[in-house]
Amino acid sequence: MIDAPYHQLQPLPRTLWRGGLVTGVGEREARLRHTAVWRLALLAGDLPPADAHFGDDGATGPLREAVGALGLAALARGVAALAEQVLRTMFWHLDRIAGLQPRLSRDAAIAQVAGDFQAEWQLQAAGLEQRLALLRGLGELSLLSWDQLQGALNPRDWLAAQNASHWLAQLPELQALIDRLGRSEREGAARPAAAAVPLPTAAPPAGHRVVHTVLPGAPGEVTGVCFSGRPERMLASEAVMLRHPVLKKLWRARHAEARLLSHDTAARLVDWRADPAAPPRAAAVATPPEALQRGPFIVCLDTSGSMRGAPENVAKAAVIAALRSAHAANRACLLIAFGGPGELVEAELGLGAAGLSALLALMGQGFDGGTDIQTPIERAVERVHEARWQQADLLLVSDGEFGCTPAALQRLDDARDRFGLRVQGVLVGDRETLGLLEVCDAIHWVRDWRRYAHEPGASGHSPVHSKSLTALFFPGALSGRAARHRG
Repeated sequence: MIDAPYHQLQPLPRTLWRGGLVTGVGEREARLRHTAVWRLALLAGDLPPADAHFGDDGATGPLREAVGALGLAALARGVAALAEQVLRTMFWHLDRIAGLQPRLSRDAAIAQVAGDFQAEWQLQAAGLEQRLALLRGLGELSLLSWDQLQGALNPRDWLAAQNASHWLAQLPELQALIDRLGRSEREGAARPAAAAVPLPTAAPPAGHRVVHTVLPGAPGEVTGVCFSGRPERMLASEAVMLRHPVLKKLWRARHAEARLLSHDTAARLVDWRADPAAPPRAAAVATPPEALQRGPFIVCLDTSGSMRGAPENVAKAAVIAALRSAHAANRACLLIAFGGPGELVEAELGLGAAGLSALLALMGQGFDGGTDIQTPIERAVERVHEARWQQADLLLVSDGEFGCTPAALQRLDDARDRFGLRVQGVLVGDRETLGLLEVCDAIHWVRDWRRYAHEPGASGHSPVHSKSLTALFFPGALSGRAARHRG
């Protein structure tokens, strides 16, 4: 091959080109070939074979043993940035061997660089397994560079995300609710037959008979060949005359006389009409709309000051659940975090660095300020009008301490009527407020929310027996929209 051995650079990422080309150990052709072997083995979570030694078994063998002893192959499974960083570090330490000589013998230099390599990765790998286990469920780690991966492992944000992950383990109903959001797939469970609703009618429907109507010449079934003056129906034998210098004159004459050979068509209409002579039939029933679930979804997260403490922890657990669900099923997820007027953060929780950064930024954020629900509701409705989010459901996580203007509620109703939008509420508080009742179609109550003010796994007690305290003690205060939840 004319460009051998450099053709072996093509399957390698550019971050490994320099080490594969200039490292002062082994042979260039072997280094390039074995670098690809090492990378694929590490991505699969395996230790590379012993014969992938870059052309210098004596120098590479001790570093391979260090990789196995530290368990770096298992850590690098599916994490391209980590696999490449292991290889770059190996190249750097292998290149030091020549610089340590002749002060040290070759064997002593190899032993020193192997020890330095192991000491460096012992420090970097400390706690790395737990952090990667969390991040594997929150994004596609193969899309992150090493710098982005290290940034995602910021101790403060990571600790908050880890705590939220522990709290989420105690909220399986919340995870199940988020998994069902959206309207892109059919619901797996069969609908009961009793769900069929009879069609309203003033009297028993009479029988019907079929009436067939034929419309000659109308677009429809081809019934034969006829003469016509309509070029769009002419046969191919007529059309070829248009290209002939003499026959095109004949075509024009036939067209003027409506004598072009053409397809004869007829439309057949089928009409059901009432037949008084037919016996009456049983009343028809309307099949209920097909239940849909699992599609794109939008999370509106209340980050106001009233959410500080335990509600904040539940809210962060909901965001962790949203990103996990989106990652597991490749679903689109949009986060709209809102507080007071002008405090709105919108980010798509994608699989790459941007989505993970948005999540971790929220994990490290403190909740404070006021509550402005109109802006996030209006923004969510705007996004639902976009083609990508028309099958999305809206999840509102809040303590309910807000009110919504009639204009915003009307825009929400319009989106419900036009797109089938559903609004699910997660109540992190003691009672349903009028604002929450008016906005949401259904409300999931996190009754024991106080327990999440403590360390993950701590117990807590809720003194409230029902979330519907307003309906129980102040039924007259419910608006028409809010009263729909009293069933």
